Amino acid sequence: MAEQELREFDVTDEQRELRAALHRFAERQHDEATLRRLVDTTDGFDRALWARLGTELGALSLAVPEDLGGAGGTCVDQAVAAEELGAALVTGPLLGTVALAVPALVAAPAGDGRDALLAALADGSRTAALVARLTTPYDGASAAGVTADGDRLTGTVEHVPDAGAADVLVVAAAGPEGPVLAVVDPGADGVRVERCGSFDVTRPVARVVLDGATGTVLATGADADGALRHAFRTAGALLAAEQAGIARRLLDLTVAYAKERLQFGRPIGSFQAVKHRCADMLVAVEQARTAALHAAWAVDDPRVDDADLAVSIAQATCSETAYRVAADAVQLHGGIGFTWEHVAHLYYKRAVADAALLGSAEAHRERIAALVLDTLGDDVREPRVATG
Repeated sequence: MAEQELREFDVTDEQRELRAALHRFAERQHDEATLRRLVDTTDGFDRALWARLGTELGALSLAVPEDLGGAGGTCVDQAVAAEELGAALVTGPLLGTVALAVPALVAAPAGDGRDALLAALADGSRTAALVARLTTPYDGASAAGVTADGDRLTGTVEHVPDAGAADVLVVAAAGPEGPVLAVVDPGADGVRVERCGSFDVTRPVARVVLDGATGTVLATGADADGALRHAFRTAGALLAAEQAGIARRLLDLTVAYAKERLQFGRPIGSFQAVKHRCADMLVAVEQARTAALHAAWAVDDPRVDDADLAVSIAQATCSETAYRVAADAVQLHGGIGFTWEHVAHLYYKRAVADAALLGSAEAHRERIAALVLDTLGDDVREPRVATG
């Protein structure tokens, strides 16, 4: 074959080094005490630590091409980073900037404004948020909560992740000739960003109100639709990887606790009921990690699988796994697991919030059914299936 043979799930040495570097960073610079301190600050994250993620570790620049100041990495590279950062609940606009805004900008047509913005997002000197409706899998019109009349944008979008501290807003709008992708300064006239309370205190959300605000249009029509589709697809794969990381971390915490917590003079991990629950958690975590990595590979290369189908499978699998493992972890920790002092509740809240961000597991199962079954015609004998 002329094309190089695919080697799915063959993690490279560079990806292992990236995972190890991010793990060390989280252990030394973003421990539980730091996490609890940061969630009580105005922005919800430390901009100095955020800049280090961009400059020293390169975790923010993986999706940005090298000629624009990035690392030119793959979606699999990003998934490795998302899993490790999710496992540590690292604060900062990872979803808004890295998973949504950057992929949308990368897929948009090149231009001086876009290129300079991507370079600033890659090194962590600026942050961004994608102002779009994220409640359902992307299907075009449903993402736009704003209308565009030329470069004037009007509309309101609720629950925008990471918008409260964003230096720039990347807005998905509906124009007279189709989708529009524009960049807006959050401090400009006609723009209000109202911070809202969030069930997940580690990931702030905000309400964005645009009242005739002037934006810089980056793409329209098919170009804007393609950029947004790529952003939602990439974010779905990265969110699934984050959910897998959360589940893995909770499994590790639970197993460690089961080894040291004594009941009736024995570690609770020696009891069959606890062993079985932990074993079920392990199976679910490994399934979630596999689904998330498969989705990332599919986003990178269409020869792997249908990307939309693989991402929906990953989202349905990882959303349910993260929530169930989080609930089991709280229960297996007993009384301490229900207290504010224990970190389990922070992971539980992140798992619940993540499960609703880009469409629920039920919504993605419906999408899977539509992709597999609704495309069948009279001349098609077998449904389309994921091949991974």
